[in-house]
Amino acid sequence: MPTLLLKCMRYDLEHVSFLLCSVSSLSFCFSVYTILSKVHSDRNVYPSAGVLFVHVLEREYFKGEFPPYPKPGEISNDPITFNTNLMGYPDRPGWLRYIQRTPYSDGVLYGSPTVENVGKPTIIEITAYNRRTFETARHNLIINIMSAEDFPLPYQAEFFIRNMNVEEMLASEVLGDFLGAVKNVWQPERLNAINITSALDRGGRVPLPINDMKEGVYVMVGADVPFSSCLREVENPQNQLRCSQEMEPSITCDKKFRTQFHIDWCKISLVDNTKQVSTFQEVIRGEGILPDGGEYKPPSDTLKSRDYYSDFLITLAVPSAVALVLFLILAYIMCCRREGVEKRNMQTPDIQLVHHSAIQKSTKELRDMSKNREIAWPLSTLPVFHPVTGEIVPPLHPDNYDNTSMPLMQTQQNLPHQTQIPQQQSAGKWYS
Repeated sequence: MPTLLLKCMRYDLEHVSFLLCSVSSLSFCFSVYTILSKVHSDRNVYPSAGVLFVHVLEREYFKGEFPPYPKPGEISNDPITFNTNLMGYPDRPGWLRYIQRTPYSDGVLYGSPTVENVGKPTIIEITAYNRRTFETARHNLIINIMSAEDFPLPYQAEFFIRNMNVEEMLASEVLGDFLGAVKNVWQPERLNAINITSALDRGGRVPLPINDMKEGVYVMVGADVPFSSCLREVENPQNQLRCSQEMEPSITCDKKFRTQFHIDWCKISLVDNTKQVSTFQEVIRGEGILPDGGEYKPPSDTLKSRDYYSDFLITLAVPSAVALVLFLILAYIMCCRREGVEKRNMQTPDIQLVHHSAIQKSTKELRDMSKNREIAWPLSTLPVFHPVTGEIVPPLHPDNYDNTSMPLMQTQQNLPHQTQIPQQQSAGKWYS
């Protein structure tokens, strides 16, 4: 049987594989897999200005870039995170946002391109990090912003959806369902999603992790026809009053959204660009000749010297002189104007001086007598050490003395060097 040669080539997003099968008499076949590069080629996208742009960074796109490479049929589930920035800058453009909840979920780039960037390619560097092996993979996303027809759409409405997070709303199926519900209510010929913003970016609070609470998301859509009567119901005075009282307004078309989207009708915003008055004023250009104001005299190149002597006198010398005068007056009053003891005695009556002198003499005599007393002190006040020699005074009783019946203060008897106090007997006689 003649030899047959079959060559097959297969290309996917992760890597390029060449499958070479050589069949000789249908007896053998082998395959060779080759990784060409770890850096992806540039990808070009063409969003329109004023229309929502969404680009998903799929983890599957980068899984084959990190070693060890999975074998055919095996699934790798390494944690992967992404970093995005404008080429040559540390951050993204102002209109472009990025979100990734966990390392095991896909990242999303989203935003509404501006007219200023039309025709200018915006290169976004995307770096993927494998958190298990610490390997990186990188490629560039080239955003070519195109000019949109009938931009901007004249009628724009912004809805606040309470039961959605931004990454859930960015899914094409969910966003398509919402636009379909809006189209049924509005009935426009052309309807586009303009922008999607998380409630956290508008100053909202992070919800509690209970009862599957969501952050909430603002969705702005634009159409080419005026607002329907259902959307205008929120402007009724009754509904405005209910919103001011934090009550749900009565909207007839709410049931068309309620099955999937819980809309806060009090936060809906309706913008009619056809009724907005332009504040631009045309500049009237003159002849370009300034009125004659005389000859121009530029300031001198040299600075004039300034005398700071007067400033010194006002700032330091005058307060110091005033403080010195006040000090001298106070010193004269306290030191040179003392009356003295003689002047005090002259102004004091004689009888008061005699009484004062007698009190002082009596006080001195009592103090002298108290120093010469020889009456023994209570035992509780006796010193432990001798007051003159400093030696330890021996105890009055031996160690085996029974002190259970000893009073707190003993009598002044049989103590050496003490004078006995006379005591009176029961018959009225004194004895010592």
